[in-house]
Amino acid sequence: MTSEELFQRLLQENAQTTVDFDSESDKLSDELSERKALRRVAGISSELEDISEAEYRSLRLERVVLVGVWTEGSSEHAENSLKELAALAETAGSQVLEGMIQRREKPDPATFIGSGKVSELRSVVAATKADTVICDGELSPGQLRQLEDRVKVKVVDRTALILDIFAQHAKSREGKAQVELAQISYLLPRLRGWGESLSRQVGGRAGAGGAGGVGIGGRGPGETKIEIDRRRIRDRMAKLRREIAEMKVARDTKRQERVRHRIPSVA
Repeated sequence: MTSEELFQRLLQENAQTTVDFDSESDKLSDELSERKALRRVAGISSELEDISEAEYRSLRLERVVLVGVWTEGSSEHAENSLKELAALAETAGSQVLEGMIQRREKPDPATFIGSGKVSELRSVVAATKADTVICDGELSPGQLRQLEDRVKVKVVDRTALILDIFAQHAKSREGKAQVELAQISYLLPRLRGWGESLSRQVGGRAGAGGAGGVGIGGRGPGETKIEIDRRRIRDRMAKLRREIAEMKVARDTKRQERVRHRIPSVA
């Protein structure tokens, strides 16, 4: 599914989805310990040779670690998926520090990667001083919460990353409203409790995560901050739907007017 198709699906379904993975048993004969190890993916970190240290400090790119679960297909396919995720992260304005894959029959229902490997991921996050972990898949609200609690930084998934890119590039009023609706519809069931978790959701560690302290998943053209309560978020969603419907009517009316007043061309 392309990014555009994913965006349209989120608009249509309000994006309140959970993880749905193939439960087919693993047929490979690898040793269990080897299959379940976190593998580093080479050549995935961002290239910053053309950015001076002073420019980097000024930009303060969000520092991210990528993690994927390889459930089927070849190792090359799994690595290519993570490299595609790295390209998306860079498009969103991040510096990719590490990329890791774990071989599993299916993602862990609690923490995406195996619970025993979460500690390894946390060590990598601490060693690299990463702001954010990006998962190559779509996480359920429970997976997101538990993984954040374990690694102690913001966690986002591929869907939230793609929505963030749309938020950065939306130009028209209608486009911005559509992106905001898709974002808050997707994030609503994934919102944490109010308090210290706010800093991780909207910018990695407190005060980190790029310009203005807002990173992947926290950008948007409207009121998408977590400090407004769920009732107000739902009110905002209803208002956005009304505005989008009104803008569509206005756009269709203008199109009809242009067609009605169009001067026939001379053959």
